[in-house]
Amino acid sequence: MTEATRRTPGTPCWVSLMVHGLDATQEFYATLFGWEFEPGPQQLGPYVRALLDGREVAGIGQLPPDRHLPVAWTTYLATDDAGESAETIRCCGGTVAVGPLEAGDAGRMAICADPAGAVFGLWQAKAHLGTAKAGPAGTPVWNELLTYETGSVAKFYRSVFAYEAEPLVSAGHDYVTLRLDGRPVAALHGVGTGLPRDRGAHWMTYFEVGDVDAAARLVAELGGQVLRPPREGTAGRPVLVADPEGAVFTLVQAEDGEADPPRVL
Repeated sequence: MTEATRRTPGTPCWVSLMVHGLDATQEFYATLFGWEFEPGPQQLGPYVRALLDGREVAGIGQLPPDRHLPVAWTTYLATDDAGESAETIRCCGGTVAVGPLEAGDAGRMAICADPAGAVFGLWQAKAHLGTAKAGPAGTPVWNELLTYETGSVAKFYRSVFAYEAEPLVSAGHDYVTLRLDGRPVAALHGVGTGLPRDRGAHWMTYFEVGDVDAAARLVAELGGQVLRPPREGTAGRPVLVADPEGAVFTLVQAEDGEADPPRVL
């Protein structure tokens, strides 16, 4: 995918980060990924869109000074009707914390949580269709929910977005690939007691890099943290990192050729 296209409902279409220090965060990601920035919708307050080769790949906004919320990347799932999806989420045991609200002519959004507490966004596209570039270094390439167990939460996401759920048939692994029209778009990973107590269930964004070892070193040099060193995965070499404000994300170095989703077990 090289240009933004309208996504099937349920497809991850955007990732966004709300931080306390917008300027410092821009500097971190500009150096790490080569991002440039342009102003985003004024309705979202201080907010910028990250660009790679002139195309939008992610968003970063500034938290109000009096809001002491966890700093984390948020995965947005596409919808044709944010209001209808929000109501379905409520009916299925989830919560809607923000919205739906208008983001100018860009679209409509809402911030929600599944029954296990994992936060995600809804995006009803108008002028802004979402991430316009995927694949090159510095772009989000995969989104995965880390939760205690996948059984009940899989029912929730299937009810809201009509995913086809494909469990991994393997002893000791609780992993479900979510498909739309037969294509893998995201995954649910049950990690049991391995779920971080300070974060709970959460969506994880994977960003592709050309050299994961060099990228991990750069994260540390820029004031971030390497939380789990690079290791071999089923597709590429992932490394778990955090930016200087503590937002956790995964860097993955894809193998040559066509790669499967970067499943990490």
